[in-house]
Amino acid sequence: MEIYIREFTAYLSAEKGLARNTLLAYQSDLKQYFLYLEKIGKKFSTVAHEDLTDYLWNLKQSGHKPRSIYRVIETLRHFYRFLMMEGHITHDPATNLLPPRLAPKLPKKLSIEEVDRLLRAASGTSEREIRNRAMLELLYATGLRVSELVNLDVDNVDLNVGFVRVIGKGNKERIVPIGKSARVFIRKYLAVREKRAKPGYNGLFLSKLGKKMSRIEFWRQLKNYAKLAGITQEITPHVLRHSFATHLLAGGADLRFVQEMLGHSSIATTQIYTSVDKERLKELHKKFHPRG
Repeated sequence: MEIYIREFTAYLSAEKGLARNTLLAYQSDLKQYFLYLEKIGKKFSTVAHEDLTDYLWNLKQSGHKPRSIYRVIETLRHFYRFLMMEGHITHDPATNLLPPRLAPKLPKKLSIEEVDRLLRAASGTSEREIRNRAMLELLYATGLRVSELVNLDVDNVDLNVGFVRVIGKGNKERIVPIGKSARVFIRKYLAVREKRAKPGYNGLFLSKLGKKMSRIEFWRQLKNYAKLAGITQEITPHVLRHSFATHLLAGGADLRFVQEMLGHSSIATTQIYTSVDKERLKELHKKFHPRG
């Protein structure tokens, strides 16, 4: 059993390039599966399609959520495909396993009022506060990923024209407009940045040591400001990205425009934000309609 799991995860790591946490999840799924087979007296090499559906039904009855079962199905499909490829089995029982339909997982977002409170909480005159306010303003103004934000160079930002040049996933470049408010605070930050910047270093947002600002440090600062603003929900830099997209669509922005701003390769990824807006409509209907 352990040998096959090791071979399988080694294959996934080398050929698929999966992240360590994903590999650990696959390993955990397979160990639970092998325990089930041991319990019913079956070997993985003699399992039939019906045995797999029985196993999945067993998971459902024991309280596993649809997303958890979905992942188990993906694990089993990948595992048996690997066994076929390696010649360990001659029949793939997982070929026709159908994953459950999943409701879209709606991203968390802040209201416009909460965003205003968050930005005001970052007001201050110290170099650190001026930098943090500029980062928050830019993040909300553009919907950048936090990795894109901290990797920006000074040359990536054109405050006169009002655009930022972003190198996103897959080394793809996109141009995103910057609003007036963000430009004001970036200008303030650039005036103090020179005190920290080392000769020849072009990174835009600097730590107190004059090095590139880390994602973890920015996240820590963000959580502090959220606490000061009285925001109780768990907040991450991605929540601001979601808020940016949702607020644009709520204001009437075209979906294709938002897709380009976010750097999504597929519009299907962007469409999740229309679901968020529909949820808001349902909330308003329920609150204000006499038959809500």
